Amino acid sequence: MAKTPEVGTPAPDFTLPGLLLDGTADAERRDYRLAEAKGHPLVLVFYPGDDTAVCTKQLCSYTSDLDRFKDLGATVWGISPQDLDSHERFARKHKLAFPLLADTDRTVAKAFGIAVPGLGLRRSVFILDAEGSIHWKHVALAGLTFQHSDTLTAQLAAL
Repeated sequence: MAKTPEVGTPAPDFTLPGLLLDGTADAERRDYRLAEAKGHPLVLVFYPGDDTAVCTKQLCSYTSDLDRFKDLGATVWGISPQDLDSHERFARKHKLAFPLLADTDRTVAKAFGIAVPGLGLRRSVFILDAEGSIHWKHVALAGLTFQHSDTLTAQLAAL
């Protein structure tokens, strides 16, 4: 398994399919490329599973605080191993307002050093600066809790 990239180093590049609810009945499905996100901070939220207790609480919390992230110029992307159909059901059920990306073969989780064989991935957050380098990271051992918006926005404000 790859090691997690160090703070100050470029994040591993990737392209993943994802979706975003557009505020109507539609969900926009498209590819999300990390290289295209440069120019502003990006919060990558790796979560183990759609519609699970801690993941739901985490992603709903970030949706509630999305304006705080946007006020700091940041975008939030959620990434998990489930497919886009699962992501769409999850996003609709909880009115999630940021893109959910499908890393079904865990290629990106492996590149970030957070894949756990047989279990999926470790709950993790990586904050990237406008150049795509890792500014801050948190990789959970057990994943029973998550990093709150206050912690993330404080890190973004320090950029």
